[in-house]
Amino acid sequence: MTTKERYKGVIAWFQENMPVAQSELRYNNPFELLVAVILSAQCTDKRVNMTTPALLAAYPDAEAMSKASVEEIYSYIKSISYPNNKARHLSGMSRALVSRFGGQVPASTEELMQLPGVGRKTANVIASVAFNQPKMAVDTHVFRVAERIGLTTGSKTPLQTELTLTKHIAEPLIPTAHHWLILHGRYVCLARKPKCDTCGIAPFCRYRQRQQKKTLCG
Repeated sequence: MTTKERYKGVIAWFQENMPVAQSELRYNNPFELLVAVILSAQCTDKRVNMTTPALLAAYPDAEAMSKASVEEIYSYIKSISYPNNKARHLSGMSRALVSRFGGQVPASTEELMQLPGVGRKTANVIASVAFNQPKMAVDTHVFRVAERIGLTTGSKTPLQTELTLTKHIAEPLIPTAHHWLILHGRYVCLARKPKCDTCGIAPFCRYRQRQQKKTLCG
């Protein structure tokens, strides 16, 4: 199977079986999404969704959060992984939004990456989810699933994966494809025990094909 055939098969299956795919983080506007994504690093979306309501009730926008101390922010997010670092990031991010961008979350990844706590992956998430731009955020799920399925080959870094995926996926589909891969990795293509027997894209999966070949040869 060629790479082109694999992409075509995988995308077609997702379009038919998962036409609507979106973030599991709860948010109402770009600022709330940015806060949630910063908190989600090495933390489950479920835990983030349990934490953000009280935090955002206290600090509903960048202006309000920028006036809070790191310690005050920490008190709302202490159940999250790495709360000390994330409290500092939220404080710095909100202050930067106020001082540089009039309290509004910028749409460009270049400007987003100027904010404390915002790297390329987070910037791509915001640009894609909040502003529907053709940006592919590569987290651990996307990195693993793309390589296992065969959408990438020998990818060493998230940036390599991002560039390969955006090269082969049509721009209008990229924001949705980001969620296809995340959700597939979260619920089907698990890190240790992928559910290959019930996986809809198994016919196009390089890993599955290799496993079947081993079984036949064994």
